[in-house]
Amino acid sequence: MPLYALIGYPLSHSFSKKYFTEKFERLNIRDSRYELHPLDAIEAFPVLVASLPELKGMNVTLPYKEAVMAYLDEIDPAAAEVGAVNTILFQKNKTKGYNTDVYGFEQSLLNFFGKVGKGKPEKALVFGTGGAAKAVWYVLNKLNIEYKTVSRTPGKGDLTYQDLKLGREYMDAYRLLINTTPLGMSPKIESCPDIPYEHLNDTHFLYDLVYNPEKTLFLKMGQNAGSAICNGLEMLYLQAEKAWEIWTSEI
Repeated sequence: MPLYALIGYPLSHSFSKKYFTEKFERLNIRDSRYELHPLDAIEAFPVLVASLPELKGMNVTLPYKEAVMAYLDEIDPAAAEVGAVNTILFQKNKTKGYNTDVYGFEQSLLNFFGKVGKGKPEKALVFGTGGAAKAVWYVLNKLNIEYKTVSRTPGKGDLTYQDLKLGREYMDAYRLLINTTPLGMSPKIESCPDIPYEHLNDTHFLYDLVYNPEKTLFLKMGQNAGSAICNGLEMLYLQAEKAWEIWTSEI
């Protein structure tokens, strides 16, 4: 029986099992199943794979999108450029890593701009520097949107959150704000990126990769200031469909 799976830690927030199980039912695919496999360390990955010989495809979520690359036989060129993998194809005893977050984020972001109807922002601030952020950087470069990364740790990003509070020039100049961190994700819905929300206005675009809850505190704060907002739900569906395409097109 073909098996598809998700690894990450924790996995309580994941939509993948429900999504793909319903997809199997909708397409009348009765011989496939989707499982969640939380790993508390990426070093357990080879043992897990060896124990599941029926694996055909795997999704990878936080915090292993970067670390899993060292365990794969081949990396798709785009994923290698991004520096993160969220989809793995198992074929002929070999593994190949892809990044479908890139496709999902790009299409979702362009749809967001189209719905708002204010054109494309020229500059962006990206909160977080992990595997999900790398897909965002790749897309922003492709769309010629200048960006700066923001991290809690000095030197890890271009800016710290404290830098944003020292003056309003960054908030005024960078109108697209993208949260790639888990801040605000259920059940810790009271958390959000530590930015000066008082400087937001109706010229800003706030995009949150978090999709549970559908409206995070980050997005609520933006909406209250009149900013355009978008969560990561459409991106999630788009990247999942791209993963399914990869898993099934190379059979």
